[in-house]
Amino acid sequence: MKNITVVGTGYVGLVTGTCFAETGNNVTCVDIDKAKVDRMRNGEVPIYEPHLDAIFDRNVRQGRLQFTTELAGAIEEAEIIFLALPTPPGEDGSADLSYVLQVAGELGEMITSYKVIVDKSTVPVGTAEKVTSTIASKTTVPFAVVSNPEFLREGFAVDDFLYPDRVVIGTSDEKAKEMLSDLYQPFIRDGHPLIIMDEKSAELTKYAANSFLATKITFMNEIANFCERVGADVDKVREGIGSDTRIGHRFLYPGIGFGGSCFPKDVSALLKSGAEYNYNFSIIDAVLEVNDAQKLKLFDKVQDYFGDLKGKHLSLWGLAFKPDTDDIREAPALYLIDKLVAAGATVTAFDPEAMDNVKSVIGNKINYAANQYDALKNADALLIATEWAVFSNPDFSKVSKALRQPAIFDGRNLFDLEEMRKKGFYYNSIGRETVLPK
Repeated sequence: MKNITVVGTGYVGLVTGTCFAETGNNVTCVDIDKAKVDRMRNGEVPIYEPHLDAIFDRNVRQGRLQFTTELAGAIEEAEIIFLALPTPPGEDGSADLSYVLQVAGELGEMITSYKVIVDKSTVPVGTAEKVTSTIASKTTVPFAVVSNPEFLREGFAVDDFLYPDRVVIGTSDEKAKEMLSDLYQPFIRDGHPLIIMDEKSAELTKYAANSFLATKITFMNEIANFCERVGADVDKVREGIGSDTRIGHRFLYPGIGFGGSCFPKDVSALLKSGAEYNYNFSIIDAVLEVNDAQKLKLFDKVQDYFGDLKGKHLSLWGLAFKPDTDDIREAPALYLIDKLVAAGATVTAFDPEAMDNVKSVIGNKINYAANQYDALKNADALLIATEWAVFSNPDFSKVSKALRQPAIFDGRNLFDLEEMRKKGFYYNSIGRETVLPK
């Protein structure tokens, strides 16, 4: 059992703190948002993440998980302090380290005994050195700064933390290495590796992993776009190349681009880091360019079909950047909405979890429906931007009756082409044949 402090209660911080409490540690989570802290103290989970609520509730009730706005009190007894702070992209794509370095400076003024301070946030190469320098400028008390990148998928974050593919620890401090290895033992008992390396390699590992996966997605979107040009079927191509064990099936599903809090930010930050060291990541540059265009793929299809969109009313299923999350950061649906509204169309949307977040960002720019079928009323077409399971097997008779015409533009390839043909829909998806109604 260890005393742990987690600074920041976003997706990463709250999952990290809750999962460490689940393995018997005493965890205090710190956040500057008093209203949010009060909600968590009252047992409310402020984010949507499957399975988090159950272990959150259990550990709050059993006293292993606490919340506060007071950093000084939270770190007094802590042996390990995790920094799970936002590193938003600047206008030039670089990661903004101001939150991390601000807290580092505060820690330097507060610590009175040896602490292990862990960068859990996704940060560029060299951040551990900056954090170390910032803290050291404020204190002579010994400490260690460790890079411990997270590899959590929103929608699967709890399982990813409890049953990780690997745990990466970047440190040259032997005491910190021993303490972190001991802390993570409950999570690696099934044989998953604990990989210890230097701080810079650990920092780069996270950026490299996300950039590779983003490249894989983008490559498949390029293949899908070419399939439409030549009349090939991207589903068949995906099956053919995914069966190669060197490639694998994951991250080969075409769509309307990647979004979220990680891929866009991390790919941009790696590109910017390269520029800082006079290195040109040509592939990464292309990934971002292609992904920006792919986010508008569905708009292009809708505009080609209708021509003038003024006066058209469209139904949109899905607002989150992916299913099983309420996260809308860099969500393709938001880019799609902007283009549709600018072209004179009106939109009614439904998402199982993300509508409140969208309202807080764009307000009444669109209409919001109580369920997926209400969103269809009097719409000229249905557009699908997020592959929620609830959308995958709808009542097509309801869909057809509610729409002014049976037209579906599917940015996630949810439906079978032959089924759409039998049901009499115009069905336009990504990288596949366009189904025309009989």
